Amino acid sequence: MYVRNARNREEVWLLDQIEAMGLDDAAFRSRDYVVAIDEESDEKAGFGRIRVHRDDDPACELTGIGVLDGWRGQGVGAHVVERLLDRASDEGFETVYAFTDQPDYLDQFGFERVDPTDLPTVLGSRFEGKREGMPDAVALRLAVESFSLPERLRERFKHAAPAREEGEVEESPEDFGIETENTTYKYDTG
Repeated sequence: MYVRNARNREEVWLLDQIEAMGLDDAAFRSRDYVVAIDEESDEKAGFGRIRVHRDDDPACELTGIGVLDGWRGQGVGAHVVERLLDRASDEGFETVYAFTDQPDYLDQFGFERVDPTDLPTVLGSRFEGKREGMPDAVALRLAVESFSLPERLRERFKHAAPAREEGEVEESPEDFGIETENTTYKYDTG
């Protein structure tokens, strides 16, 4: 499992997931996203966005963080957040902000609640817009250098695998009557 920058060709997939999860797609740009990928299956497990607001009072916001069903509880979201914070730091930001109605998740990484009147100007109006669709939203702030990834999430991420539905069995070539030891393939070079 690893987290990398999103690719342009993943734009449709990202928009589909954002819509399905009811996440914020304001000013969407696929290059602002990172995607968590399972190395074995190349399956996408989660994503998130860094939104840089270049104004008189520049600010950096983490937004659109989502983990797909079957991958939750395995540290995927934590590593997406970690990668986004690395990007924020690379952009020169020492502090990042997030707006959410589920602050407990981000609390575990050191995010703290901030009074909306203490937000950078551009984020103050953005927060007001967020509250229209998410009345229980709170504003959070984190000094990038104080980010802490709990060890339990780091360990889970190392062994993350998609959850199987009850009764779902992974199929193998043998399930289709293929004898893998005696089979040759059209493009077999051995």
